[in-house]
Amino acid sequence: MDDLMTVVDWSRWQFALTAIYHWLFVPLTLGLSLIVAVMESLYLKTKSEKWLAATKFWMTLFGINFAIGVATGLILEFEFGTNWSNYSWFVGDIFGAPLAIEGLVAFFMEATFVAVMFFGWGKVSPKFHLASTWLTWLGASISALWILVANAWMQYPVGMEFDPAQMRNVMDNFWALFSGIAINKYFHAVCSGWALSGVFVIGVSCWLLYKKRNEAFALRSIKVGGWIGLIGLLLTMWTGDGSAVEVTKHQPMKLAAMEGLYKGSTAQSIVAAGLVNPDKRWDNNEDEYLFAIEVPYGLSILAKHDPNAFVPGIADIINGIDVNEMGDTVNTVSYAERIRLGKLSHEALRAYDIARANHDAAAMEKAENDLRQYYPYFGYGYFNSVDEAIPPVAVTFYSFRVMVVLGSYFLLFFIVALFAAYRKDWLQRINWLQWVAIVSVPLMWICSEAGWMVAEVGRQPWTVQDLLPTKAAISEISSASVITTFWLFAVIFTVLLVAEVSIMLRQIDKKSQKNLEIDNAH
Repeated sequence: MDDLMTVVDWSRWQFALTAIYHWLFVPLTLGLSLIVAVMESLYLKTKSEKWLAATKFWMTLFGINFAIGVATGLILEFEFGTNWSNYSWFVGDIFGAPLAIEGLVAFFMEATFVAVMFFGWGKVSPKFHLASTWLTWLGASISALWILVANAWMQYPVGMEFDPAQMRNVMDNFWALFSGIAINKYFHAVCSGWALSGVFVIGVSCWLLYKKRNEAFALRSIKVGGWIGLIGLLLTMWTGDGSAVEVTKHQPMKLAAMEGLYKGSTAQSIVAAGLVNPDKRWDNNEDEYLFAIEVPYGLSILAKHDPNAFVPGIADIINGIDVNEMGDTVNTVSYAERIRLGKLSHEALRAYDIARANHDAAAMEKAENDLRQYYPYFGYGYFNSVDEAIPPVAVTFYSFRVMVVLGSYFLLFFIVALFAAYRKDWLQRINWLQWVAIVSVPLMWICSEAGWMVAEVGRQPWTVQDLLPTKAAISEISSASVITTFWLFAVIFTVLLVAEVSIMLRQIDKKSQKNLEIDNAH
């Protein structure tokens, strides 16, 4: 058992490592491809060599990031087979479908037109080249769609049924995969990429302003990046609100962990800033927070758009307590009961397998009926204690606040950056604004990664919500092999990240030493 848990823990760390590194590159790809497409459109409209210079410069940085992102993404998908083969068998028919579409359609589309975008200058017509640039952005966005649909299905599994004969889930409604969680997650992730890329463009451009080189180019870039970033951030906030409502409906335990809430109430406040109590458990009387600054009614409004709504806490959910729309206290299925029913579903599955081996049709039918009755709690049958079903509260709580605080900061950041860009000489003269923009670049990545930590850590211990916990999803491999590959990937990904940052800095420094418009006009 100890070796099993070691394999589970290290497999989780390895997947988290790969996902975190991969997400360093994805949002910049999604946003920078849009910025490049807008700039090339302005070039084709104005025929100005200045916009051509801007297009080629940002396209170069996009290409560097794109190449490294592909490498990490491929490794991430391979890990489903190497480390999570039980998961791949159990839900492969559903989870694999959007990934297959992404690979066969979106990725090939993206890869085809990115080649034209980079190597087609002077070889294809300007309009065809522009179309290729826009199709590269579209391909990246469609690629993200299918991956995020697959991820959203893990958060809210729909459109499938369990086939006891195959002992796996099979798809019965493809379109059900486009749930409210999937739609909100897609637009939230993609638009956050626009915001991240806007900060990146502004930060790099302010470095050029600080170096007193290509100032007109930098200001043009800030205006394009600022508007796209601001639009992206506003859409991110809007879809984030929608995501909170969907999480409340389908993953109430995640919402409770995001708030560090153990005992809910009507008109529930939200913690604007605070420290969770590490000694707090769902079944003791310790205070939830060491200190907290709360906003009245905030969580009820966020979760249900109703200031008087009841929001359950961790202890409420475990005990099966909720409040219906009429305000009456109702009992749902407690976690202890879910575990009991889950174990009954496992027994029914074993009975079905035995009956099938003995060709006992009557016993098979009875076992299948029992299995379908208890199957909604199948995943809980792997637990021996309700404590196993509680996500890491502290990590989820703090990650959520990092995301919200930095997201709010960047709303102000874009407004100030755009205002200053349209004021004569403000950005050129005010050095501290330039440095704020430069320092904000890594902060935006921290904000982006924090969002993913909320989504994925808050879902634990599940690989598929309510159906398959992580300890039942892993491959039958040794802990030594997982530990070895973890450190191997850590080294490889770090080298790739250092290589990308070094190459980008070299390109940026190269352009800061010469007149960019003249360099690209010839």
